[in-house]
Amino acid sequence: MTRAGEILVVDDDPDLREFLQLALRSMGFEVTSAANGLEALDAMEGHDPDLILLDMKMPVMNGWEFCRAVEGRIACPPIVVLTAAPDPAARAAEAHADGWLGKPFEYADLEATVRRFAARRDHPRSATS
Repeated sequence: MTRAGEILVVDDDPDLREFLQLALRSMGFEVTSAANGLEALDAMEGHDPDLILLDMKMPVMNGWEFCRAVEGRIACPPIVVLTAAPDPAARAAEAHADGWLGKPFEYADLEATVRRFAARRDHPRSATS
């Protein structure tokens, strides 16, 4: 099977991480996962993901802190926020993320979102994006 790219999944819910890994691998993606933002920063060392799926409320380093830590990195991939917030678009804007996917989500919505944003590789991030 030809791989579609690499995705970094960052979520403190182990069941959701496992589901996302299985779903994304079935779509042809390589998947790396982390339980919080600090683990995600470590996972990015030596890896060049095409997309980051990011939960916002996590222990150790939350999604907002993670986004601030990667702002300004030239090669940071697009970030899609995974959120159960009542206004997911606002939550994504708060974090300067590129997109959002509301929890709970359908498999088809996950696939469409991932394919759309993973195709935007080499998307430079900046504090003004």
